[in-house]
Amino acid sequence: MNAPEFVAAQWTRATGAGVDPHEYRRVTAGLTAVADWGPSLSRAADACVERAERAGSPVSAGEHLLMAARWYHLATLAPYAEASRAAARADGALSRALTVLEPDARRVDGEGFTGWLRGPADAPGTVVVVPGLDSAKEEFLGLASALLARGLAVYAMDGPGQGALTATTTLTPDYEQVVGRALDALGVARVGLVGLSLGGYYAARTAALEPRVAAVATVSGPFRLDWSELPRPVRDIMTERAGGADAARAFARRVDLTDLAPRITAPLLVVDGGRDVIPGVTNGEPLARLAPHGTHLSVPHGDHLLGNARGDWLFPLADHFAHTLTGAAGRAAPDNAP
Repeated sequence: MNAPEFVAAQWTRATGAGVDPHEYRRVTAGLTAVADWGPSLSRAADACVERAERAGSPVSAGEHLLMAARWYHLATLAPYAEASRAAARADGALSRALTVLEPDARRVDGEGFTGWLRGPADAPGTVVVVPGLDSAKEEFLGLASALLARGLAVYAMDGPGQGALTATTTLTPDYEQVVGRALDALGVARVGLVGLSLGGYYAARTAALEPRVAAVATVSGPFRLDWSELPRPVRDIMTERAGGADAARAFARRVDLTDLAPRITAPLLVVDGGRDVIPGVTNGEPLARLAPHGTHLSVPHGDHLLGNARGDWLFPLADHFAHTLTGAAGRAAPDNAP
């Protein structure tokens, strides 16, 4: 894939993550090779940090830092020698932003996980947001905002092989153990769980095996993977994140929800994009069909992660958690919800 093709392929993912479309075009317009992606996007993030340092108010500084976090994370989506550093900077920018914008936000870390708990201390429910193969907590700030707007607390996390933990950990199919430790650290007895892309598999698996999950949703999550059919770039990323080709193949073989889907007793919303067609990936319709309380929301024009169709799924998904965890559509968002 050449640079213009790569830039076009990442368009809806980047804009769906909250990057301004015009800024995206400006930052990526001059790329002549995919190898230029990481450095260019990191420079865009650096510029946001500089704006934060010159900002006229703490709120403005925090908003610039949130944008920097997005850019630093997106810089890691192409092969990049400084990807681990960019992921660490994304994590740092998000931490600085939340410290300014939401003083009550709390960092919660443990074995194999790290993230931020946001929202009111007396929230009627908490939703854990799980990223996917090459995504991270910084990519889904819009989803967190939609959940916060409904009065819910949100714990957006990175797990093994994800985001801030990419350099020190590898993928694990037994993600329910990671979520279980996170729930212990959060001290919550009942949660919602939403997973995006490969995180959808993690969320569904966890919902089948972890009794504290009271509501669950997947977005572009795989029901099953076939290693031999996966596109080379996906296999390359999985190989890197899993710690080698043999580990990646073994991981892919574990991604199969056939036996686990009937064990998901919590209300389940499965979101798929009709244009999300990746060789070797079986999308979520069988998961919704096999789960006792599954609902399938298919958006015909949606692509992977449905960054081109947010209005069709983001608010229904947030309402799914508001209704299942609290029985209501939620209350107004805090003024500073990013």
